[in-house]
Amino acid sequence: MSELKALYADLDGTLLGPGGSLFAAEDGAISDRAVRALIALHGSGVDLVLMSGRTRRGLHEVARVLGASAYLAELGAQLVEESGREIVANHGAFTGDGRPVDTIARSGAGALLLERFPGRLEPVAPWTETSMMFQGFVDTADGQAVLDEAGFAWLAFHDNGRLRRTLPGLDVPEVHAYHLLPKGVSKATGVRLHRERHALAREQTAAVGDSAADVVVAAEVGRFFLVANGREAIGDTALPEGAVVTSATYGDGFAEAVDALLSG
Repeated sequence: MSELKALYADLDGTLLGPGGSLFAAEDGAISDRAVRALIALHGSGVDLVLMSGRTRRGLHEVARVLGASAYLAELGAQLVEESGREIVANHGAFTGDGRPVDTIARSGAGALLLERFPGRLEPVAPWTETSMMFQGFVDTADGQAVLDEAGFAWLAFHDNGRLRRTLPGLDVPEVHAYHLLPKGVSKATGVRLHRERHALAREQTAAVGDSAADVVVAAEVGRFFLVANGREAIGDTALPEGAVVTSATYGDGFAEAVDALLSG
């Protein structure tokens, strides 16, 4: 790789462990490896850019505390820089006025998914600006087929990874987070937008994540790492050539990736 300039890091399940703690490791253990990795990253002058399904407002304080130079919210729908003072929209196929989430809600696409997958999907409170959010357990290919058949081909149904919780109201074996977004919105296109704005070559960047929504970023960076807990989470999603699966999970896996990158 050329000199590393930016590391794009997923938040929940990657940099943060179970419960969303920077110190939480597997099986209830406590670890400071992620903290030490962040110190090493900042000390090396590498920009930390967070990428998450969380909303813009939900990421602001986290980014400030972790020292991130920028962050991608709602799976790349907004690129936020300058400590929140600059917001660049990445709305893909959406060309209308106002907030994409309002148009999606009015279209009935979200209601259609809830109707077609009863007991398997439920909405999440509408704090978003671009995407409609759901939780439950649905095959994304099935969800996308429902949308396409109903004339919603401009929308994409994304799986943003497994949640460590149970939902008594749903009959599902595990719980995942889902986003209903305009096509063309992804962490990958968000990363590309950030690279182009900062004139960064692919070879000057790397990424680390834990879900299928993160794996697509591999095409936009020089190196991609999947933390060990993500191997099961991505299911049948194929890993790109050259991708590395860390031996450690969560923040320890993030630290393993940072150590490998900074050591060359």
